[in-house]
Amino acid sequence: MDNYFNYFTEIEEKFRTCRSEPVLLSPLDWALIETWKEQDFPLQAVLAGIERSFAKFKPGKRTYRKVNNLAYCSQEVFRAVEEARTAEVQIGGRSQAPAADAPFSSDDLSRFFVRAGGALEGACRRAREEGQVVLAEDLASAAETLKGLQTAASSLDASRLEALERNLTALEEKVHASLLRAASVELMATLRTDVDHSLVAYRRKMKAVEIESLERRFLKNCLLDYWKIPRLSLFYL
Repeated sequence: MDNYFNYFTEIEEKFRTCRSEPVLLSPLDWALIETWKEQDFPLQAVLAGIERSFAKFKPGKRTYRKVNNLAYCSQEVFRAVEEARTAEVQIGGRSQAPAADAPFSSDDLSRFFVRAGGALEGACRRAREEGQVVLAEDLASAAETLKGLQTAASSLDASRLEALERNLTALEEKVHASLLRAASVELMATLRTDVDHSLVAYRRKMKAVEIESLERRFLKNCLLDYWKIPRLSLFYL
């Protein structure tokens, strides 16, 4: 994917530019971007879809201020992605963009591992205090795995960072599975209620399949937040 590690920041900047005023993306907006990334939506197609969404507003009838979240742009983003994929098939494959330097330094990478490792160890201690022995062991194992990735990352060059990201993604999924197994019915019910309330404005603008994907992603994020575990991804440095 072109501009691999700039995926989130470029989409955020495009939305802000099109809206013509400062705006903070919500946690749900970030979760939506992540669903696009997971589905391998080409960055340039997503940016084009956002531009098209804002272009629909007619001067004197509506203002950009009414576009308060990325959900409004989802339909045009899907159209732009389908067009890009059709064009890709017609020309025989996606053109490869020149490799770009990672948008962070080795110091940034080191701080990320220290922060994430500390959070996993903190969650491990909390799990032990709450009597969740199996979860504590899982989190301790994840912290050790992260230390191994940190050691390996110290000698990585930019061309191998995508492989590191895949390992981090696999580790995050393993941590999430452990948290999900340990979660009580009451906790999951509370989190699902919060998610449902947050998605009210999005349900009017997105298809059912999109909502389902976004709901699943946001629920995962809420569970990680509950345990104060940050996203284990270089996209969140």
